[in-house]
Amino acid sequence: MNDHGLRELTLRAIVLGGLITLAFTAANVYLGLKVGLTFATSIPAAVISMAVLRLFKSSSIFENNIVQTVASAAGTLSAIIFVLPGLVIVGWWQGFPYWMTMAATGLGGILGVMFSVPLRRALVVNSDLPYPEGRAAAEVLLVGDQSRDGNEESRQGLIAITVNALVSAAFFALSQTRLVVDEAAYYFRVGAGATGVSGSLSFALVGVGHLVGISVGMAMLAGIIVGWCFLVPILTASLGSADSAQHIALAVFRTDLRFFGAGVIGVAALWTFSRILGPIIAGLRSAMAASSARAVKGHVLPLVERDLPIKIVGAVVAAALGLIAVLLWQFIAGSALAAHAPVLIAATIIYVLLAGIVIASITGYMAGLIGASNSPVSGVGILGVVAAAFMILAVVGRATDAGQSAAMVAYALFATGIVFGIATISNDNLQDLKTGQLVGATPWRQQVALVFGVIFGALIIPPVLSLLNTAYGFSGTPGAGDHALAAPQAALISALAQGVLGGNLNLRMIGYGALFGVLVIAVDAALGRAGKMRLPPLAVGLGIYLPMGATLPVVVGAITGYYYDRWADRTPRPEFAKRMGVLMATGMIVGESLFGVVYAGIVVASGNSTPFALVGEGFATPALIGGAIIFLGLIGLLYRRTVTVVRPV
Repeated sequence: MNDHGLRELTLRAIVLGGLITLAFTAANVYLGLKVGLTFATSIPAAVISMAVLRLFKSSSIFENNIVQTVASAAGTLSAIIFVLPGLVIVGWWQGFPYWMTMAATGLGGILGVMFSVPLRRALVVNSDLPYPEGRAAAEVLLVGDQSRDGNEESRQGLIAITVNALVSAAFFALSQTRLVVDEAAYYFRVGAGATGVSGSLSFALVGVGHLVGISVGMAMLAGIIVGWCFLVPILTASLGSADSAQHIALAVFRTDLRFFGAGVIGVAALWTFSRILGPIIAGLRSAMAASSARAVKGHVLPLVERDLPIKIVGAVVAAALGLIAVLLWQFIAGSALAAHAPVLIAATIIYVLLAGIVIASITGYMAGLIGASNSPVSGVGILGVVAAAFMILAVVGRATDAGQSAAMVAYALFATGIVFGIATISNDNLQDLKTGQLVGATPWRQQVALVFGVIFGALIIPPVLSLLNTAYGFSGTPGAGDHALAAPQAALISALAQGVLGGNLNLRMIGYGALFGVLVIAVDAALGRAGKMRLPPLAVGLGIYLPMGATLPVVVGAITGYYYDRWADRTPRPEFAKRMGVLMATGMIVGESLFGVVYAGIVVASGNSTPFALVGEGFATPALIGGAIIFLGLIGLLYRRTVTVVRPV
């Protein structure tokens, strides 16, 4: 019970949050490996929770808040797939050892919860950060709680998610028959060079575009233009190759353009960090001073202000670090680094502790500023793996043979994976704590729920990773097929680790990208001063770094969502209309992503890489034309249905 005498941290809330976790975490793992993007799960989890728990008379808004907290934490933890698949890509792992993968994911996530406990007062209570997703989730909970017949809006929202998910899944299934294509691409010569245009017919990517908004969408479009209209033609022309346009364009994309994009992302991340460290330090000092004053006066905090006791936080952190030391020992045992194990593990524990505290502050602040979905947490992974690689070099020195070099790269990735778990969770849980503050929830109960969310996520992520690896594989892995998942961040982070430790990093393109990143930062700042639409530098970097097939549909979704929101502003209840748009987009993402996981299971069970195929390559042209028409028609129908649902309100 809480101050209102209502149920809050209940068994049914934990169980329901766990069940929602199974679906959303699997969907996020698939989406993240396919295109390098994940979606926030707080709002859809809150909608589903209200629709289910209204069947119980004793349910409350606080119980619904716990459900969305559990599901949100687990869904966010799936971003660990931005790092760990790198161990398969570099050939260190052939699959994902369950207990080791689960422990690395779970321990990092629990540290993320603990590190952000002291930040709640600094960054949630005593700050004016907007927390867009936290406020949106709180509004959904409050409106649902106050609705006349017990969550009519949540009922409509659940229908919206279900309908759009079914359509999205059905189109994905249809594309696997090859009667319609799932991606259209055309490559061509430009003088002595080459370039191309490609786009996925993906409901999930259109939904992602709707959620990230027009500013991010236009920034990604700018990245596409810079990459494919200028850089690829210039770089391919310098090769003088007589090979096909597709072959040389994609080769340059892999070997040069991605590293250029990495330079943009790295500079943008550092710029963001430099801007927020001052406010974080000031906020922490204020929070510690307030805590000391309360202790002296013996003041008893109201329940809605009580965090987990700092002694418990310290004990959990110490226990987690001890278990991480054991985990690192198991990872390093029998490898070429075994002789360096004691010093290397000690250095890694210090690295995890210090980097974790800093990263928790930074990602928590960024989530408060721009939301967890748009927060550049992948930039943290890029910086983290470089820092880990230099730490290993300081302890071990340059590799003396190929075996030691491979072990060093693998160890850097594994250590970064643990730190990345801290980053992903701290990027999310302050958002959840803001939701709790707005609805009057108890902080320590939410923090316990966050730990449950981490545990649920850590349990489900390894088997989903193994399933997708078996069914599809990852691009860059020896023997990967045409349908291999891109795993873009994991591929980049692996390449960075190999480059730093092997001394063969493509510094030229990274440097050019960094210079361009400085230019983008200046342009974004100028647009901000002029009151114009911003051009987020990290989104520009992603537009350059990710394949166009993955980014162009996001741009389309962002533009479509922009015009939908403009229409929503003219309705009697604009916020309700916009939320229905968000839930529509979420359904598009969840349907395709979940069916992608189911399809992976069918591929593995059947032993056939194309079990649904009904036609061969000769049907490609009708599949392209028909697929595009059906895809665009269904997108239009889904938006029209949402408009029809909203308009009578």
